[in-house]
Amino acid sequence: MNRLSAYAPQALALLRIMSALLFIAHGTQKLLGFPAGGMQPPLMSLFGLAGVIEIVGGLLILVGFLTRPVAFICSGMMAVAYFMAHHPQNFFPTNNGGDAAILFCFVFLYLVFAGPGAWSVDGSRSRA
Repeated sequence: MNRLSAYAPQALALLRIMSALLFIAHGTQKLLGFPAGGMQPPLMSLFGLAGVIEIVGGLLILVGFLTRPVAFICSGMMAVAYFMAHHPQNFFPTNNGGDAAILFCFVFLYLVFAGPGAWSVDGSRSRA
């Protein structure tokens, strides 16, 4: 097991990068209609603000820049999104479509405490 622990920073970075890419895709779908669909809401609406946070926050998390504060904001946004949009529809996340929001919330919350892992701007700045 100790041999696997040696790769924990790289595994954390993979979790950060893949979560960020999926998060960005949710934002581009909202604001740009890509991939497939999206309503392109006004930027000054809650839905538009969510799209901006998903794209900008996702990009920052992707490269690992200001990871902890950005992940905190994104985690909170996902908690709010779940309770505003998904939870009122049905109690069960698989029935209300909120399972992705919950997962994003807790992955980003984990990044707040764990940091960005390997291959990040934050990591290269702390070494300099």
